[in-house]
Amino acid sequence: MVRYGRLGVAGAPGARLDRSEALRYLGYTGQQVDQALLTRFNRLADECEKAIKPSFAWSVFDIDEKRTRWEAPEPGATGTLNACDTGPNAVEGCSAVSGPEAECGNGLVRQMALEGCGLVLEGNSIAEHLRGACKVALMACTLGAVSEREMRKHEAISVADGVMFGSCCSAFVEAAANVTEGLIVGFAHDMGLTTNWRFSPGYGDLPLSAQPALLKALDASRRLGIAVTSTNMLVPVKSVTAVLGLFEKPADGGEARDACAICRLRDGCELRKRGVTCHG
Repeated sequence: MVRYGRLGVAGAPGARLDRSEALRYLGYTGQQVDQALLTRFNRLADECEKAIKPSFAWSVFDIDEKRTRWEAPEPGATGTLNACDTGPNAVEGCSAVSGPEAECGNGLVRQMALEGCGLVLEGNSIAEHLRGACKVALMACTLGAVSEREMRKHEAISVADGVMFGSCCSAFVEAAANVTEGLIVGFAHDMGLTTNWRFSPGYGDLPLSAQPALLKALDASRRLGIAVTSTNMLVPVKSVTAVLGLFEKPADGGEARDACAICRLRDGCELRKRGVTCHG
């Protein structure tokens, strides 16, 4: 069942638009910016912070050990149903990894089930990320519908304004996600627990198809106004969902904490080529 949670509809406290981060999204990594362009950028950043108030929600869930499969079945195993196909918490639109060997009804994948909601997180990457966790935190944050309107407005003014304002929004929602994650870390500390870093659908082999059930677990559609498209993309686009593990002892360090290690885009990533990452 859900043990703890928090909704912040009046804005993520302490979330501040990191302008250096927004410039990084535009391709600037320390080089000098033309003064006229910088003035224009700062004006747009000011408008972004003034017009938009991020909101967030998070909850901590117990792990349903009966429906969790930490290890994949042995090769040749048959007849094993995905946990999301059975039980009172079954939901329409299972979050199974795509592909003929991982369709619902052929659940030959590792999976983590949460109590009190229909969410089953499937894949090797998320199983490794949550290995040893005693609880799991889900979080969502968004810049809301106003961000969509503001981005369209600035795109109509000029392509350059639209691109710069969009980069400001990206940095702002990342700041809101950092604040939300910090609240979870603080909660865990008060409980005598530790956390690892946030892990979002689309990382590793955790499919984007997990988004609908994750949002449902947080009631984020009603509480935050976040929806999912037919291709499992979030709307508003400046929204973030993620999963964190809570542990009774420190989580593994090293590569286990490196989001780049499990990213399918790492080899061609322009950010990595410049010596930076998208996850801080």
